[in-house]
Amino acid sequence: MARTRIVWAALAALAVAGVVTLPAASAHGGDAAGAHRPRGPVVIGHRGASGYRPEHTLGSYELAARMGADYVEPDLVSTKDGRLVARHENEIGGTTDVAGKPEFANRKTTKVVDGARVTGWFTEDFTLAELKTLRAVERIPDTRPRNALYDGRYEIPTFQEVVDLSKRLSRELGRDIGLYPETKHPTYFQDIGLPLEPKLVDALNRNGLNRPGARVYVQSFEVANLKALKKELRVPLVQLVNSSGAPYDFVKAGDERTYDDLVTPDGLRGIRTYAAGVGAAKDRIVPRDARGFLLAPTTLVRDAHLRGLVVHAWTFRNENTFLPADFRSSPDPAAYGRAFEEYARFYATGLDGVFADNPDTAVEARNAR
Repeated sequence: MARTRIVWAALAALAVAGVVTLPAASAHGGDAAGAHRPRGPVVIGHRGASGYRPEHTLGSYELAARMGADYVEPDLVSTKDGRLVARHENEIGGTTDVAGKPEFANRKTTKVVDGARVTGWFTEDFTLAELKTLRAVERIPDTRPRNALYDGRYEIPTFQEVVDLSKRLSRELGRDIGLYPETKHPTYFQDIGLPLEPKLVDALNRNGLNRPGARVYVQSFEVANLKALKKELRVPLVQLVNSSGAPYDFVKAGDERTYDDLVTPDGLRGIRTYAAGVGAAKDRIVPRDARGFLLAPTTLVRDAHLRGLVVHAWTFRNENTFLPADFRSSPDPAAYGRAFEEYARFYATGLDGVFADNPDTAVEARNAR
């Protein structure tokens, strides 16, 4: 024991001198999550590189990886025939060319999704073969007009196609490109008989990704499905926390707790029983005042770390319209602002990862630290 203490004391001294690196502290999410933090805060390509290509397309995911993203983030919804596809929402009127397809005009309808009435076209009303006849378009062309150049070039990808792409790019780029899937509206899909979780578990098992050390996180804004997935998955889970409101499964069950309750010390301790991390809206970490200027950071990052959770913040974007007022470059909402300054402010909080529409900017900001 004395010899062990001497060895560790020597290693600690060398670490201070910068000669060796000691193992990462388990307080930041344990061994499983620690394996996902190779060199500082991880960069997650939010819907791919959606600042440059229409979101949730293979072109967007590939560009994110080539820009240095550690992970790509496919949001998962179901088709009518039970296939997982990557779309931010199950309503696809704003992200595909479906509105211009006369053969699908009669599919337009109004549904209640997570308590809100939504009108449009929904993935669960299309087979995969039908969805493959559609093409992706830019969701916010007024803000990102250059992305509209790529309208019509990409299909809606299946989750398996995203997995295959990550494997190919990992070989080609010589580094693991991780996957960070989100289950979208899990209660809704459960209620219509198309649960997302069994298909996700099956896909991870089939691809050899349901194992400790696999470069995979699974995230959800709801709680019950993460607790259920905890029993079947061996990869880290992440509880998403919005800036307001409550998990829809809580709302449906009459549970009065909100996202505010989840980020209290007791709430974070509860999350740690089933998840390795918190995916927090940026305002939860550094809030803004009524004019859009940043205030002092909250204690969320520190509180989460003390309870063994990693913290990944969303969403970082370069355009003025999304930036804090501190860092806007002009009144033009679509022009780029001083995004590097925003990253510096957030990286200084000690967070463990960022979801970025412009992964190259996030990587450059991380490298500059």
